[in-house]
Amino acid sequence: MDGTKRENIKEGQLVNIVLKKHQRSGELTEGIVSRILTKSPKHTHGIKVKLTSGEVGRVKEIIPE
Repeated sequence: MDGTKRENIKEGQLVNIVLKKHQRSGELTEGIVSRILTKSPKHTHGIKVKLTSGEVGRVKEIIPE
C-alpha cells in the first residue's frame, strides 16, 4: 500500500519506515505506528510517523495484516 497518502495510515498499523539517519542507504525499520506526525493529506517522500518504539521516520511500506 502507498505510504505517501495520510488516509492509508492508521495508528496501530505495522509499517516499514526509513529513519532520517538511513535516508541515503534506504535501510528500513519495522514498527507499529503510535502517532501520525504529517498534517498534510500526502507527502512525496512518505508520511512522517512515530513508532511505539519512539523512532520517527517516513512510511515506505504498509505491511498488510
